[in-house]
Amino acid sequence: MTAPAPPKPTPAELEMLRLLYALGPATAKQVHAAALETRPEQTYATVLRLLQVMHGKGLLTRDESARAHVYAPAQAQDSIQTSLLKDLIHKAFAGSGKALVLAALRGGHVSARERAEIQALLDEDNGRD
Repeated sequence: MTAPAPPKPTPAELEMLRLLYALGPATAKQVHAAALETRPEQTYATVLRLLQVMHGKGLLTRDESARAHVYAPAQAQDSIQTSLLKDLIHKAFAGSGKALVLAALRGGHVSARERAEIQALLDEDNGRD
């Protein structure tokens, strides 16, 4: 029997996950320092509380072997991204991955460099058919 998947992270939790993926396992103090770069109003207490809540929800692991607890994402980044993407495709694009891709391409969310990378992947994939 598999364990239930952790709940979907809130926007604030996604920001903490993004920081932890960039930092690697980190203390609340380290996460707070990283958060200040984009959100100077963010208090240490808020970051610590959010990390504690995320641990309680199963979004983070916590190493309590040292005085300063070390937090890390409970799931790999690609696993969370895939889960969120599936949810987005289902909710916003009626289950169509094609509609999602077209919306991203048409909406100006893809740079010329990214388009070239996507085209190279498509060309490579076409060569396999």
